[in-house]
Amino acid sequence: MGHTMRHIWFGALALTLLAGVVPVLARDESAALLPAAEIVPAAAAQPAPEPAALGPVTRLPMPRYVSMKASKANVRRGPSVTHRIDWVFMRRNMPLQVTAEFGHWRRVVDQEGVGGWIHHSLISGVRTVLVQRDMLDLHSRPNDRSPVNAQLELGVVARLDQCTPDWCRLSVAGYRGWAPKDALWGVDAAEIRD
Repeated sequence: MGHTMRHIWFGALALTLLAGVVPVLARDESAALLPAAEIVPAAAAQPAPEPAALGPVTRLPMPRYVSMKASKANVRRGPSVTHRIDWVFMRRNMPLQVTAEFGHWRRVVDQEGVGGWIHHSLISGVRTVLVQRDMLDLHSRPNDRSPVNAQLELGVVARLDQCTPDWCRLSVAGYRGWAPKDALWGVDAAEIRD
């Protein structure tokens, strides 16, 4: 396409856009003009559902919940041992949310939003939750009227077994039972686990 033809083409493009017409390039690079109202999407149907974001390293969903495998973890400002340590997590099985991945490192946050980068060997895919309500009843079935198996104090870490839309079954200190999902941190509101 020559220098003059390029100016003519861009001028035509600008005019057609102002007139509400959409240019369509044909194989011979000439501009065919169609009114915007006549354009029909190729699939002419529903848009495809948004795919869940996947971690670039693990190809697991992002964000996702994990737990601390170690009883102590240095939380760094960046994904390497050369980065400064900002925090030290000191609680084995504490639930964390992975928000990013880089090589062997995972960026995590706790229930307060505090976090940074930790080495992947310090976390586990075993799911745990943190009790967010003091003296939380652990029911034998997923409803308020069922018998109470135990009461959990604020800050207790429990293993997550399964979840319905509103309840999660937990295991802690030899007790099992159901707790309302909205009283737990470490599980998404819409998450269902069988």
